[in-house]
Order: sequence, then C-alpha cells, then structure tokens
Amino acid sequence: MAEITAALVKELREKSGVGMMDCKKALSENNGDIEASIDWLRAKGLSKAAKKADRAAAEGLVAIATAEQGAGETAAVVEVNAETDFVARNDLFQNAARQIAQVAVATDCSIDAVNGAKLAGGESVQDHLTNLIATIGENMMVRRAAQWTVANGVVASYIHNAVAPDLGRIGVLVALESTGDKAALRELGRKIAMHVAATAPLSLSPEDLDPAAIEREKAVFTEQALESGKPPAVIEKMIEGRIRKFLEEVVLLKQAFVMNPDQTVEQLVAETGKTLGAPITVKGFTRLALGEGVEKKTDDFAAEVASMTGQA
Repeated sequence: MAEITAALVKELREKSGVGMMDCKKALSENNGDIEASIDWLRAKGLSKAAKKADRAAAEGLVAIATAEQGAGETAAVVEVNAETDFVARNDLFQNAARQIAQVAVATDCSIDAVNGAKLAGGESVQDHLTNLIATIGENMMVRRAAQWTVANGVVASYIHNAVAPDLGRIGVLVALESTGDKAALRELGRKIAMHVAATAPLSLSPEDLDPAAIEREKAVFTEQALESGKPPAVIEKMIEGRIRKFLEEVVLLKQAFVMNPDQTVEQLVAETGKTLGAPITVKGFTRLALGEGVEKKTDDFAAEVASMTGQA
C-alpha cells in the first residue's frame, strides 16, 4: 500500500476543498491515487464543497466569546461568513459560529490558528466548516478574528442586530484595564461598546490614527482654506481647527459620547474611575461589521435569460 504522506494529503485537500481527515481516508481507500480519491470524495458527496469556494461569502454572523482569567479576561470576536442570510439563521451555522468564537479565545486569533483550533468534537474548525459546506451547500469561512486580554479588569462586549446571545451582524470588544469593581467596569465597557458600534471610530487615540488618514484630510482642508483667499496665518489656524474637529469625529476617546454628548468618551472614563476609586485605562477596542469590505456578486438575471434564449 502506498504511503499516505502529509504532502499527499495537502495536495488532495487543495484540489478538493475537503477536510484533512476525509482526504486522508480517501487516499487510504484508493492507495494514494489523487484522481481516484477525488472521485471517491465526489461519490461521498464531500468534494462539492470545493465548487463553492469561489462564491462570495458576505453574509453570516459575528460571534463573541469571553473567558475570565483571574482578575482579568480574554475575549474574542470572529466573523464567520456564508453566502446568504438564510444560512445565518440555520441552527447548525449558529452553533458553529458560537463554537468557533469559544475556541478562538485560546488562540492568537490569526486565521490559520483559528482554522486549526480543535472543537469539542475533536475536529478542526476548518474541517468542521468544510463538512458544513457539504451539508448545507454554501461557501463558508472564518474571515476575520480578533481578541483582547487584560490582566486586571474586563473585556466588555456588545452585539448589534443580535439573532441569538453573542451572535449578530456587528460585534464590538472594549478592553478596560482597572482594579475597580468588575460589574461597574462591565457596564461602562458595554456602553462604550454600544457607542463604538454606532460611530465606528478609526482609532483609540490621536497617536493611534493612521498618519495617512490625517494627511489626506489635511490636504482637503488646505485646498478648501486656500480658496478662501485669507492670509497664510489665518489659513494655518483654519487648517488646525479643522484637523482638531476631524480627530473629534474619528478618534474614540475624543468623540462626544452618544448617550451624553456633553462629555467625551475620555471624560466618561475618567469620571467613572473617580467614582470607583480606581483609574481606568481603555486598552483598545475592535469592531467587526458583517461583510464589511466584501465585494458582493450581483447577478444580472435578465441578461442571463436573454443569453439563454438567444435574445442578447
């Protein structure tokens, strides 16, 4: 019998889109013959997963899981995509998204690490999704994942447009470092997470903001100011003022808090810290919106019908 090497399994997996264990079994059943193994997988109804791989998966769910670690916490947020909203309402898909978030907490949240993580049943995330593709008939994948850890404090979370606990279309994590009361910290963190879901800030602080974003805005403001015909000194002040306003719009700590626009998020955090008798530091945040940046395919049904009937 031919030796079933890791390279052989990898080759079959790439060609078929089927999970590692199924590929290994197919090769064992077919004496290491790749083509025969592909036919064997097709006969088992597994290789159809490969045919789905080029379809745009812009629907699905964002899932969140949290694990307490002594005085601190780690939380993960993952975006698991499918092709249609219908599948996102499927119990099998929802359970998969929830389980993936739970195992992602123990990884570094790189896609390779999440896909390779083992679920409770012993199979990897990638293999589980591949089997779901074969069962449900739609392309699925883990598109993005992120996590935050605090040694002291909480990683608060919020799900917008929730379809079930910890599952929805927008997921937000907010990491708060503090030795203050955890319940109060979690309440604060959830409020900030709701704010993040609504405002989609670009960064935590001005120092974290991409310099290219500032330069792009500065170029626009400079052009507008020059058209005013005002003296250079006045123009410089105008640009400074507009950049300051821009930062207040896109930087989380500088934004007016949505539940009380009279104070910034930074002021809210400082005020809460004083109330709790313990300083609070916003370590960071992550906001994942379902399908963000995915180019959805639009089928021209009329053109397709015309082509089929020879009327194009």
